[in-house]
Amino acid sequence: MKKTKQKLLAVALGMAVSVAAQAEQRVLNVYHWSDYVAPDTISNFEKQTGIKVVFDVYDSNEVLEAKLLSGRSGYDIVVPSNPFLAKQIKAGVYQKLDKSQLTGWSNLNKDLLRTLEVSDAGNQYSIPYMWGSIGIGYNVDKVKAALGDQAVDSWDVIFKPENIKKLQECGVAVLDSPTEIIPTAMHYLGLPTDSENPEHIKQAEALLLSVRPYITYFHSSKYISDLASGNICVAVGYSGDLYQSKSRAEEAKNKIKLAYKIPQEGAGTFFDMIAIPKDAKNVKEAHEFVNYLLQPQVMADLTNYLQFPNANDKATPLVDEAIRTDPGIYPPAELMGKLYTFADFSAKTQRLLTRSWTKIKSGK
Repeated sequence: MKKTKQKLLAVALGMAVSVAAQAEQRVLNVYHWSDYVAPDTISNFEKQTGIKVVFDVYDSNEVLEAKLLSGRSGYDIVVPSNPFLAKQIKAGVYQKLDKSQLTGWSNLNKDLLRTLEVSDAGNQYSIPYMWGSIGIGYNVDKVKAALGDQAVDSWDVIFKPENIKKLQECGVAVLDSPTEIIPTAMHYLGLPTDSENPEHIKQAEALLLSVRPYITYFHSSKYISDLASGNICVAVGYSGDLYQSKSRAEEAKNKIKLAYKIPQEGAGTFFDMIAIPKDAKNVKEAHEFVNYLLQPQVMADLTNYLQFPNANDKATPLVDEAIRTDPGIYPPAELMGKLYTFADFSAKTQRLLTRSWTKIKSGK
């Protein structure tokens, strides 16, 4: 009887310890872009730290912004793009980073940090995650069949109706992002990409409406799998996403040959940033995650998988040579001079862009 009581006591104590351990489970709530981490990024962080990650995804900056501005995001880590970050900082939705907890801060490229101070003075609220360009991904064989020997090295392929019309049958996808695609159209027209002139926006709108009948759909992530599987033949999208499509097609051995081009006229660039919302409940865990991402090998592994360049100087030697030397990922100096960043538009212009985008998508 005494032994039985001892066994019962041991079981009870074991259960109590188990419950206590569960109660002490540290958690990190992450809100991230879809298809924007390597397969082992999160699991490796969990193994290193014992922190359980709850990982949710979105596919546009507008969706993230609506969540943040509600004041109850429920997340500890978010990944806004640069122009959105700037106005969100002004709106007070983020908390400052405690750099004393970020031992890997010195790994970041100093010149790039200075550039990013345009949206985050003193780099107080964010660290750069990945950057890239918005260009044209395409199915080499299908586009050649449609356009003949015409090179896919100009925005003419997208913005001239006589060209995109020939691609309609095999499918064309465009990013669902008014703050990036409308400025892209303005750039093509020779207008300032940061213009808040309503007339300039109307001109870009008219250009996009002229090619709207030939665009299959607008989406910010669906094109990754559709291009890889042959469901579409052209996508205007993020460089790294389009390289992911290329990798998926190669892995599937489906004989689909994909390529990516930054058009010769130039293109917009984006910087995606890691930030901690003001209402984050797990701030210590959030800093541990940021510090994890500052590890050179972690960032190199992300670049090798996502095929987006990163801002970590110590990670660069660890990036695969084929990626480091690819001009579509790391553009040469002559093309870098033609790249531009997207503007932090005023609330008034943002509303104009949104209304214009609704018209463009509906084709009316």
